[in-house]
Amino acid sequence: MQNGATIEYDYSIAKAFTFATILFGIIGMTVGVILAFQLAFPGLNNLAGEYGTFSRLRPLHTNGVAFGFTLSGIFATWYYVGQRVLKVSLKESPFLMGIAKLHFVLYFVTILLAVVTLISGITTSKEYAELEWPLDLLVVVWWVLWGISIFGLIGIRRERTLYISLWYYIACFVAVAMLYLFNNMEVPTMLFAGDAPSSWIHSISMYAGTNDALVQWWYGHNAVAFVFTTPIIAMIYYFLPKESGQNVYSYKLSILAFWGLMFVYLWAGGHHLIYSTVPDWMQTMGSVMSVVLILPSWGSAINMLLTMKGEWGQLQSSPLIKFMVMASTFYMLSTIEGPIQAIKSVNAIAHFTDWIPGHVHDGVLGWVVFMVMAALFHMAPRMYKREIYSKSLMETQFWLQTTAIVLYFTSMWIAGITQGMMWRAYDEYGSLLYSFIDTVTVLQPYYTIRAVGGLLYLIGFFMFAYNMYKTATCGRVLDKEPTNASPMGA
Repeated sequence: MQNGATIEYDYSIAKAFTFATILFGIIGMTVGVILAFQLAFPGLNNLAGEYGTFSRLRPLHTNGVAFGFTLSGIFATWYYVGQRVLKVSLKESPFLMGIAKLHFVLYFVTILLAVVTLISGITTSKEYAELEWPLDLLVVVWWVLWGISIFGLIGIRRERTLYISLWYYIACFVAVAMLYLFNNMEVPTMLFAGDAPSSWIHSISMYAGTNDALVQWWYGHNAVAFVFTTPIIAMIYYFLPKESGQNVYSYKLSILAFWGLMFVYLWAGGHHLIYSTVPDWMQTMGSVMSVVLILPSWGSAINMLLTMKGEWGQLQSSPLIKFMVMASTFYMLSTIEGPIQAIKSVNAIAHFTDWIPGHVHDGVLGWVVFMVMAALFHMAPRMYKREIYSKSLMETQFWLQTTAIVLYFTSMWIAGITQGMMWRAYDEYGSLLYSFIDTVTVLQPYYTIRAVGGLLYLIGFFMFAYNMYKTATCGRVLDKEPTNASPMGA
């Protein structure tokens, strides 16, 4: 390509992963709403036999949202952002284009197989690591393919400086590779079963007891760090300045926050094991690191919000800016809740209660999903060369989903605190005041509110999917790519 020539970026892979993001988002969130109503109305567990029970659907929900929706969004944005910040097109390398296509195909097949196996009850029973060994091997293959894509594009780039977003994508790739390999070490039982009955797909973990717990929550908490945090920060550091026309408030702060997150997050998983058989010093370290984690987390969030300094008027005119600013706000909220519940005295009341779903979901729904949707909305006019179909629909979606999140986490906060206090209530003789079923009965109204909030959020996601579909198929054709804000329809 001659110097000064316009680069024709290839968005075919980004479009494919955009489709996967929407599809797996619908599946994962629909299952989540079903689960919420099952908790409020237990009779709903019996509607589809063994395939409709909470135990079958719960891992389908967590994996569908975490590794179906979120990873698809991460990959979609990478294949868009990576080309643009490195000033190179996938078209220029048939090898990297082939790697990207293979990445998508193997990924999509893996997630479909995950849906089938999980709903069939084929699972390792390790939270967030339920996939059995054949699927784990597939995951390793396409994760390596993504790494080849990342470093391959970096290797042929025209832009010498690596923008901060790339640092966060690389961190996601490297850390998840390490976490996944160590936590998912397992042995297929057929190799040692002898004459005993054994399934070819079944396996057992190489860890046991306390060691298993330590490795599991080192992995589990850092799955939050390097799937739900670092690549989402990568997105907002690219898309917020692009959409608002503002420079990142402080590039130096973005670098400091990056290295702070890299060091501190890896040590915080122990706060999931407080009051367990894990050595006390590990529990204390997990608590301390969780509190320290406030600094780099809020450093990133404040940097995002200050990027809008002097341009807050855009909140009135741009629904996309609303999504991104609200995402940053929920990021701040969720990263103060985590350290609070890591304090041992608070943990004793909150950690094993319904307060935790409230904490998890205001982060996932408010931070992760809002930012992924905002990123795809920004990408759509540039990928499809069409105007966003409906600004008013986007505005309605924003307020509906924001209301839904508030209903969700406030009901779970109240439920969790009520639950924790009832479990710890004693009479003058030292006997428990309430039985376990007493707490279940008291919490039913809050479960119902949570389910309604989830349903409203799901409706909002269908509005997002419809708006994206109409944008891609019948939005007004654009003569040229927009420079900053995405063009909006009525």
